[in-house]
Amino acid sequence: MRRIVGGAIYALSTLLGVLALLYPLIIRSPWAAAQGARAQDAPLVTAALVGLSLLALLVEMQGEAIGAKTVAMLGVLVAIASVLRFLDLLVPLPGGFSPVFAPIILAGYVFGARFGFLMGVFTLLASALITGGVGPWLPYQMLASGWVGMTAGWLRVLGLPGAREGRVTLPEMGLLTACGLVWGLLFGAITNLYFWPYASVPAAQSWEAGIDLREVLVRFGAFYAATSFPWDLARAAGNVALVLLLGAPMVRALTRFRRRFHFRMGPAVRPEGVGDGA
Repeated sequence: MRRIVGGAIYALSTLLGVLALLYPLIIRSPWAAAQGARAQDAPLVTAALVGLSLLALLVEMQGEAIGAKTVAMLGVLVAIASVLRFLDLLVPLPGGFSPVFAPIILAGYVFGARFGFLMGVFTLLASALITGGVGPWLPYQMLASGWVGMTAGWLRVLGLPGAREGRVTLPEMGLLTACGLVWGLLFGAITNLYFWPYASVPAAQSWEAGIDLREVLVRFGAFYAATSFPWDLARAAGNVALVLLLGAPMVRALTRFRRRFHFRMGPAVRPEGVGDGA
């Protein structure tokens, strides 16, 4: 029952984020895309997303799917990734490249989809507080980052040979780098949705009430290609480079921790004994 409740909380978090992103397009009303609408929505969406994530963590702990040591590990990984984003400000990197996403992908892969979602959400929240990057974009960045970690956790469902041994085979490295590449682009596309309906752009790239779904996709694609795509390519390339560099050693280290403390959050990670080669 606790697993079902926990899954429902994660699903509700995702649904909340999707509706918050898309409601101006869904109800097709000009006032929903007013310039100040996102500034008013953002605190509510952020509070709801953080509250649901904390509730999910509490439910997992009550169900003994995650112990105190693993909560500490989540905190340590969030802190490390947040510092990496701070360093990104000190040493400006090209385009949208940021070192924050590779740890989220690798931790989600090792610990599972639920852990990956929580790490993504809390990493973007903590790093925004550290760097001063708090604004109406924050809840949508948190949501997209949570999805990065969640989908990385789903890769373990494939049951590739290195998943249980804490090593990364060539097929797994290919999947992880593909995950970094795809999410380097998707992260920008998703976060663009929060401001696109009221962006001042040419008519062929703008949203307006009453246009059909096909026209929405065409216009948003044109907007994305003209504004964000080159920036996001740098993020995608950086994700691939960091996953290739950090993938094998980080997966080995995190797998040893998971085995030692019986971490089993989410269906993608099966319980393993303490003495099974750790």
